[in-house]
Amino acid sequence: MDAVRGDLADVELADRVFAPHYAKACAFTVIAETALRIAPSTESEVVGKLGLGDQFDLLDISGEWGWGRGSKVVGYVSASAIKPL
Repeated sequence: MDAVRGDLADVELADRVFAPHYAKACAFTVIAETALRIAPSTESEVVGKLGLGDQFDLLDISGEWGWGRGSKVVGYVSASAIKPL
């Protein structure tokens, strides 16, 4: 799935998608099982699950939430559940 939102897109998509900003994904590892959510809120819809040791490609981090791609699904995870590889 393509990592695109209104203000940001994966730089790998620059030839196909227009966005105000682009970011290069940074590889992170999941250190605690976590839900992948559609929005940065514990109340938002869960679109996937990430298990211990899974890779998460982080594109943006703000406060307690990271946005990126994991298990071919794009969404938000708790920043405390991931760490750089």
